[in-house]
Amino acid sequence: MTPTPNSPDCSHFRSNTDLVDIESPLSDEELYVLSQQYNNEGDFVSVQTRFNYAWGLIKSRKVEDQQLGVQILAQVYKDTPSRRRECLYYLAIGSYKLGEYTDARKYCDLLLQIEPDDPQSAKLRQIIEDKLAKEGMIGIAIVGGVIAVGAAVLGAVLSQKKR
Repeated sequence: MTPTPNSPDCSHFRSNTDLVDIESPLSDEELYVLSQQYNNEGDFVSVQTRFNYAWGLIKSRKVEDQQLGVQILAQVYKDTPSRRRECLYYLAIGSYKLGEYTDARKYCDLLLQIEPDDPQSAKLRQIIEDKLAKEGMIGIAIVGGVIAVGAAVLGAVLSQKKR
């Protein structure tokens, strides 16, 4: 079973995961346990329980879970300054998994301002940059294809008018 962050300072947790959080989901049973803990605390859910549940949701393969995880973490980030460092890391991962690469980069950059020498944050930043570059190349290829098709259609129309 994957460990869950359960201390006020989760830097030891992050440093041991080597970015497995991007691709290693919790089992349904593990996520259910976190969900039950979150729901059982009612109106007064502790910061740790909110963080743990958001972490589990971000690890999910379901987009709706990931979105909820990002929302919960954003609130923890806003409400609890002492948890901002680990929130930024998982906000970056959650945004990355949702395909929100610009947000992921923004969170990672904020994290690197706090911990400029953190190799894991730097590695995550590189993964995000690689994905942005790949997406940019795909976008350029699509635009190039559209332009080529448009030019061919325009050429055919102009050719028909000359006849």
